[in-house]
Amino acid sequence: MASGLQALGRRFHPHRPRRGRMGSQIHIVQTTLPGAWIEAEVGDFAQRMVEAGAACIQHETVRSIYRWQGEIESEPEWRLQMKVSLSRLDEVLEKLNELHPYDTPQVLVWQANASTSYGEWVDSA
Repeated sequence: MASGLQALGRRFHPHRPRRGRMGSQIHIVQTTLPGAWIEAEVGDFAQRMVEAGAACIQHETVRSIYRWQGEIESEPEWRLQMKVSLSRLDEVLEKLNELHPYDTPQVLVWQANASTSYGEWVDSA
């Protein structure tokens, strides 16, 4: 007996990516900024990162819980996620470290598969 989408006559393979659709590699750079900043300050920071080579930046508010100097802290922050080509990664990271207001900023970088068209756009931005 078929269940779920198969019962509707649809083939569904949740763990099998479609071939040829994810043909590009991009880099994701993530950081956080002070929650006390207003959106205009975050926007200015993001614009400077785009000028340094990031193709796209998304930002949102989050609550971070962390240990700092032996104490557990809980603070609102802004999380920024940047899409960056390999060819612009070093420039973006250099500018991020130059502009970042924290003494010990969160800077996370990972490689991601992207659709071919999106990857080409990131590379051209």
